[in-house]
Amino acid sequence: MPNPSPRGTYLTISEALRARIAEGAYPDGLPSEAEIGREFGVARTTVRRALRALEEAGDVTTVAGVGRQVGGDAQMAPYKRIMTDLLERMRAGELPAGARLPSEAELSEAYGVARGTVRRAVHELEVAGHVQAQHGVGRFVSPAS
Repeated sequence: MPNPSPRGTYLTISEALRARIAEGAYPDGLPSEAEIGREFGVARTTVRRALRALEEAGDVTTVAGVGRQVGGDAQMAPYKRIMTDLLERMRAGELPAGARLPSEAELSEAYGVARGTVRRAVHELEVAGHVQAQHGVGRFVSPAS
């Protein structure tokens, strides 16, 4: 950064990012903290303060598993998207009560996400009572779904 001040540097960075957001420079989300830090030549904690300032102002939203998105363009977290889709399939009868869910590997490939993401989605469905696990057999749609 040219002539960075020891105090308030994060404000300078947040203003620069805010200007880029207004110009439409980040349609697919903001760069990583590391990339921003390299660009401005500052520590990651300074970048985090700048990004927090943008979040508090509503210019940026953090979405788990996706990253920082511009304002209202935030996407649903991948595990929630999978949960929503599986629930819709259950309600539509595509996955009726007692039906076996696809394996974690199949869901991972179908949604283009890591198995851990699928595991979280299915676990959340289990906790909510929509899915029942049978050890060594698989996961099945609950009769009450």
